[in-house]
Amino acid sequence: MKRNRVLATALILALSFSVAPSYAKTPKPTLAQIDAAKKAEAAKAAVAKAAANKLAAANQTLRGLTAVADHARAKYVQAQNELAVAIKVSIAAALHAQITADAVNAAHRTIGKLAANAYIMGGALADIEPLLSSSGPQDLVDQYSTLSKLGAQNSTALDRYKAAEVVAKAAKVQADDAKAAQQRATEKVAAAKKIADDARAAQQVEVNKLQAVQDQLMKELVSAKKVRTTLEQQRQLALLEESQANQAAQTPGQMKVWPDLGFKGRTSIRSTESQRLAAVAYAKKQVLARKPYVWGAQGPNSYDCSGLVYAAYKSAGLGYPGWDRLNAALYSVATMHVKLADLVPGDLLFYSYKPSIQTIHHITIYAGGGMMWEANSRSKGLIYSNMYSIDGLMPFGGRV
Repeated sequence: MKRNRVLATALILALSFSVAPSYAKTPKPTLAQIDAAKKAEAAKAAVAKAAANKLAAANQTLRGLTAVADHARAKYVQAQNELAVAIKVSIAAALHAQITADAVNAAHRTIGKLAANAYIMGGALADIEPLLSSSGPQDLVDQYSTLSKLGAQNSTALDRYKAAEVVAKAAKVQADDAKAAQQRATEKVAAAKKIADDARAAQQVEVNKLQAVQDQLMKELVSAKKVRTTLEQQRQLALLEESQANQAAQTPGQMKVWPDLGFKGRTSIRSTESQRLAAVAYAKKQVLARKPYVWGAQGPNSYDCSGLVYAAYKSAGLGYPGWDRLNAALYSVATMHVKLADLVPGDLLFYSYKPSIQTIHHITIYAGGGMMWEANSRSKGLIYSNMYSIDGLMPFGGRV
């Protein structure tokens, strides 16, 4: 027993002088840097707001131009419908005029032939035969009377023809005028529609440009916000690390390390250095977010000690079946054991009530420099602490 105590004391002294920090210390941005980041973010926000207002105005103009174009298009369709009706009326009037003209022309030809026959006395009608043998005034008067009668009939037919022709021509002129007027209206509306459509298209191009500018500004704003948030988090974490490191330097009880009894774990590891560092970064984030301790929880809103270990390495890319949710004792046999002097960030630390694997009750993630990330308890939550701040540290770490 005395020999074991001597060995343990020697081991602790060796650790005290040989364990060197093997991680990059979190940078601590100055308040001036954070203030500058806030100002940059505010400036980006102001520019983005101005761009958004300009875009809103352009969209309003676009809606007005769209309404004008829609109205012009409706008038264009109406004019087309009216034109179609006018064309039908014009065609009907022209057909009516043609039919009337044909009928009058036929009658005119018949009457003209009758008059010509009567004039040259070549007809065979009973009422003009006396003209051939007229020898006196009365016969001549009768001849003129007959000719006058024929002329009157012909004149009446001609008057009817002329009247029908006038009506037909007037109908055609009216239809042609209506067609021409509708055609002019159609061309005018089409021109107005083109102007409205061109204006709307040009405005849409401008809106698209403004939208692209705003999208870019929003990306820059998000980036500026991320820079500011990162600086604030880095400073907060750096202050936390400084505080905990100062406390760790004054932490008594480093003799509370169990002697090495030769426990063995796995003979191989699953993780790479980048995965171990990713697991450490995940644990940092949960501690910085002040997540609570809940027994049996494995995130993302709360954790217990082994739940934090499981979630950290799962986020780093390990998963079933190679990486399972175990308790602290089982993780000690499911990882490759390394000496405390050989710990690297991401290795696991185990705490036991007695120097045996069966009584391991707590597990943490080594952060480097003698510090660790852990889900401690309901009262303390998730914290960053010294690896010797808890009694019963097993004399080995576990490399995943």
